[in-house]
Amino acid sequence: MTSTKTTVVIIGASFAGAPIAHSLLKDVPTVKVILINPSPTFYFSIAGPRIMAKPTAFQPEQYLIPIESAFKKYPSESFEFVQGRVTAIDPDNKSVMVDSQTTIPFDYLVIAAGSTTPSTVRNDIPIPFKQSNVDNMETLIKNAQQEILSASQIVIAGAGPIGVELAGELAEAAQEQGKSLKISLVSASDRVLPMLKPSASKAAESLLMQKRVTIILSHAVTEAVLSTNGTWNISLSNGQQLTADLYIPTTGVLPNNSFIPQQWLDTDGWVKVDRELRVQDGQNASLPIYAAGDITNNSMRLSFKATEQAAVVAANIKNDILGKASKCKRRVYDQGDSIMMVVPVGASGGTGQLFGMTPWSFLIRSIKGKDFFVSKAPSFIGAS
Repeated sequence: MTSTKTTVVIIGASFAGAPIAHSLLKDVPTVKVILINPSPTFYFSIAGPRIMAKPTAFQPEQYLIPIESAFKKYPSESFEFVQGRVTAIDPDNKSVMVDSQTTIPFDYLVIAAGSTTPSTVRNDIPIPFKQSNVDNMETLIKNAQQEILSASQIVIAGAGPIGVELAGELAEAAQEQGKSLKISLVSASDRVLPMLKPSASKAAESLLMQKRVTIILSHAVTEAVLSTNGTWNISLSNGQQLTADLYIPTTGVLPNNSFIPQQWLDTDGWVKVDRELRVQDGQNASLPIYAAGDITNNSMRLSFKATEQAAVVAANIKNDILGKASKCKRRVYDQGDSIMMVVPVGASGGTGQLFGMTPWSFLIRSIKGKDFFVSKAPSFIGAS
């Protein structure tokens, strides 16, 4: 007599979803994991700025990794990968709808759908710093690389980590090619990297200026219009006008929430969770459904925070399924207020914040600057 499998459906196969799947498959022999993702590949978005600016730095297979290859060691009765987009969740009947036509039942559900960026989903020239939520990443990346290579004036809006990293990579690539490229980095804040200590901001600004990046502080982009001749006309909050061949916004993230019941979302569209990362309904009652990673209303949307949340969700589902037989105690998630971040400004150095300190530039080069962690990309979804 065969034992009944407990079905866990996981929506999203990135920095949160994939680790949860592996953890359950390793420790719960009676589980059946169904992993649903719009693309068959995992996009290693951490390396996005270098991928965009330096097309020959990496091969596509280094940052677009087949998801199924990370799970080939599990038997088919324990794991199934479904390529498609979840279009609806039916909590009453405990099922999800994929591509508006296939119904998949679940015993437990994990929403790890993540976020995207305005630049990734723009209609004119997408610059994909995140997964696009359709199976077109290689094409999107190639098109973005070509647009960047052909530009002689680029305006980047937003001086957070992506904006600073991109500006540094673009400037360095232009210098290496002997190409004339004017880069303007616009920050609404009075410094770049405003989430880090002022010493990190000063270090970044110094490195960017060495690379001849123009930094505009304390002014936001209020409008960016693409004219019929292909030139961008960009207006700043102080009335200043900029023109560019390419405009790249790097501000903000957008929740991938089109399929999620409205009562589970906060006013900004993120999934409401309790400390155990259970989804909350409109009455704030805990549901037998979990969420992890960028899609939750935890404000630190960083890859290592997604990994931390994945461990909490996996432990709690193991406890749910196995009960007293589980070796995993129930866990809670507290994102804390300490920021750990390394920000390369080109391959030669950078800045950041580690354990409350601003690290030396050469440390950033050795930690992340040399390859943006791309050599470790398969490990993020357990493919190595």
